Order: sequence, then structure tokens, then C-alpha cells
Amino acid sequence: MIRVVLVDDQPLVRAGLRTLLELAPDITVVAEAEDGATGFDAVARYRPDVVLMDVRMPGTDGLVATRRIMADPGLRGAQVVVLTTFDNDDYLFEAIRLGAAGFLLKDTSPDELRRAVRLVHGGDALLSPAVTRRVLASAATANPTLARHRLDKLTERERDVLRAVGTGRSNDEIAAELFISSATARTHVSRLLAKLGARDRAQLVVLAYETGLVAPGQQPAE
Repeated sequence: MIRVVLVDDQPLVRAGLRTLLELAPDITVVAEAEDGATGFDAVARYRPDVVLMDVRMPGTDGLVATRRIMADPGLRGAQVVVLTTFDNDDYLFEAIRLGAAGFLLKDTSPDELRRAVRLVHGGDALLSPAVTRRVLASAATANPTLARHRLDKLTERERDVLRAVGTGRSNDEIAAELFISSATARTHVSRLLAKLGARDRAQLVVLAYETGLVAPGQQPAE
């Protein structure tokens, strides 16, 4: 079972998310919380696989809670997905920098909601094309040459894989595009995480933009 904690200040939103998630036989909601402080406590207590985290909440907001979760070595198994209505790009980009596994729009379909939880649990970043274009492209480093030295340690093949990750492609899509096996694609992604000191796939996407490997406005995978 994929264990989920819901953090949102609106009871109706939490109830709706719980109902939709638990229609799936492989997903269970182990706890709910109404703000970032109680959300962190719930994560620390229940050690979920996935946390659906609202950003704007009274008291402790979702960014503070995400920072606390990511900084706690005992909670590294928890993948945080930011719930958003998409009205503040700065908040969303900061969440990714803090280690969130991606974004989930609150108007997403029930099937996409459940698919998103499974994707994040499986190690993929949850970065839709629309989110990638609006948030990461607009927040990319103005002068990428300042960050490009981080690519020096990568092989040409690893740069190709990082570019593909940056445009939102899954391991299977990377394998098909580069004519390699899915297992080899996963190995390259793991090496990128280690070489670049990235916590997860979402941070690789940020690095691809910051280093200029993926250009602002470049078409992500649909």
C-alpha cells in the first residue's frame, strides 16, 4: 500500500482527496492535517510514502513544513507533492528547491491524482508540461554560464539524459528517445543524482534549467 498524508487547511478538500485516493486498492490515507505544523507532526508519526502539501495555510505554511520534512534524515522516505491552485510561481519554485517531488494542481482529475501519487512513490518527478513551462522556465538562471560548470563532471550521454529529464520525460521515454534500455536509463538517472548532489528527479529538472541545458520555453514532453 502507498501511504499518504494530506495537509490542507480546508476540510472539504481533504475529504475529497481522501475519497478519491482511497478508491484505489493500492493507496491509503494514514493521516490528515490542517496546517504545516500538524502536517510535519503527522509525517513524523506515520512515516508516509507521499505527502500532499498545500502551500498557503494559516500558521505554519506548506513551504516551512516541506523544509522541515526535507531536513529531517528520518523522513527521507517521504515524497512531498505541493498542492496548488497555481497562483504564485515563486512559492512553487521554492518548494522544488526545498526538495518537493513536484506539483499537483487542485483541479486535476481523479485518475490523474491517483496516477500522480503512484508516479512519485515510484521515484518519478511530478512536473507536468504546463507547470514546467511556467515555473521552471521563468525561474531559470538569468546567466546560465555561472552554473554551467556543474555539467563538467558529466559524460555526453549523462548530459543527454539530464536534458531529457529536464523536459519532463520518464525513464521509459528517455530509453526510447536515446535507444537504450529502461534499466540503463534508470542507472543514468541514479548517477546524475549522485554526481550533481540532487535529492531527487525534480531537482534534476531545476538543474537542467539553471545550467542552461534546457532553455526557457523549450517544449517539455507532453
